[in-house]
Amino acid sequence: MPRTDHVRFVLDGEVIELRDVDPTRTVLQFLREDLRRTGTKEGCAEGDCGACTVVLAELDRSGEDLVLRAVNACIQFLPTLDGKELFTVESLATDTSDLHPVQRAMVENHGAQCGFCTPGFVMSMFALYKTRSSPGRVEIDDALAGNLCRCTGYRPIVAAATSMYSIESGDDWLRTPAGRGAAPADRVDALRGLRRDAMLELQHGERRFFAPRTTAELGSVLAKHPQATILAGGTDVGLWVTKQHRDLDTVVYTGSVDSLADIRVTDTHIELGAAVTLSDAMQIIVEHFPQLDELFLRFASPPIRNAGTLGGNVANGSPIGDTMPALMAAEAELLLTSASGTRVVPLDSFYHDYMVNELQPGEFLETIRIPLLANGSELRSYKVSKRFDQDISAVCGAFRTTIVDDRVDDVRIAFGGMAATIRRAPGCEDALRGSAWNDATIDRAATALADDFEPLTDMRASAAYRLRVAQNMLRRLYLETRGDLPQTVYRYGRQG
Repeated sequence: MPRTDHVRFVLDGEVIELRDVDPTRTVLQFLREDLRRTGTKEGCAEGDCGACTVVLAELDRSGEDLVLRAVNACIQFLPTLDGKELFTVESLATDTSDLHPVQRAMVENHGAQCGFCTPGFVMSMFALYKTRSSPGRVEIDDALAGNLCRCTGYRPIVAAATSMYSIESGDDWLRTPAGRGAAPADRVDALRGLRRDAMLELQHGERRFFAPRTTAELGSVLAKHPQATILAGGTDVGLWVTKQHRDLDTVVYTGSVDSLADIRVTDTHIELGAAVTLSDAMQIIVEHFPQLDELFLRFASPPIRNAGTLGGNVANGSPIGDTMPALMAAEAELLLTSASGTRVVPLDSFYHDYMVNELQPGEFLETIRIPLLANGSELRSYKVSKRFDQDISAVCGAFRTTIVDDRVDDVRIAFGGMAATIRRAPGCEDALRGSAWNDATIDRAATALADDFEPLTDMRASAAYRLRVAQNMLRRLYLETRGDLPQTVYRYGRQG
């Protein structure tokens, strides 16, 4: 059995074992400073530019196959590699005569200019290559949305992503027609050998890191360390270290608690464990709420969605978090757990003030429960930001409506970016509920939004702009439900 005070992972077929690991040392720092693998670059140190992209493989829930995903090394803490396999750009080829098809496609299509961003693009393409057999343009655009090229070289990079599948390869990892990777048995066996039954516990000076295996262990650790930092995907907490230079003395990682990755669908609800990645959560949510497809396609980037969790997004409670308005409009509930028990809190009662929520010391978010739509109801959400891909919202609005005989039978509306917390719009809801679904009602409800919110002005938008955008989102909802807006923003000019 692996020792509980060692981090163990696979790199290029070799098991790496690390002791005395700083809990907040990043994978990027380890690669560049310890291993001298300088192909992985530091650009932004906050998960935006993609220059640091690496790929992680881990066992799927069955333990029979691997899940392969691109992540940002700059905000991934080193202990979270435990039990996984790491691929860097140096893993793909040992010399220029043995280039991987992804690398050769970049060379043949002149996909590199200054070259600084190139390793990150290569690794995002490598993840796509391993998981999709014939992606269309929309899939390619999405896969590369987390990588920024300052030389404006996107056209040849997209061409390389298209042509890489036609290059002959000796790659031992086959892509099936469905696009699902058939992982070699030796890779699966290697990660099985790293499985832990006991909790990982690390000590580095005065700093400690815990990776519980069960919710009972998680509750017990938090009861002993109620002021510990709870770490999920690290897409927010990572920036506390890399940008705010905080010292995190005790870190409790939720990513090793198997039950927190559970996904259940009942006749009435979707139930998502708090450690379900955003990528996995979005897939099941869009399956049941198809009108959220555009919102989730624009949410962050694949490396962020692959590492970040829905529970982390909710618990962090950023007023510009894009999932919470939709969840709040859907009437989601949160199961909050501690060593002493579990309680249920409606999401619209969870946030008290800016970055202040209902969680008590020693308590953690265990499950997000989302009611399925009743017949005749729809849930839509819209996002406005300065950039289409991978940008923070100026305003994000969500609307659950039930229209019966051209009257508003029921409605719930929530906005992000309009206040210190994600909030409902009660005045707007009252103006709509029970009224005819027509232009006059929409005008009255749009006016009511001015009483629901006093938006702030910041670098993303002015207060007046935010209010106008929120009102226009309501009008967009009205036009879409009438069938007057047949084309979504994403499909306009970007056909797959």
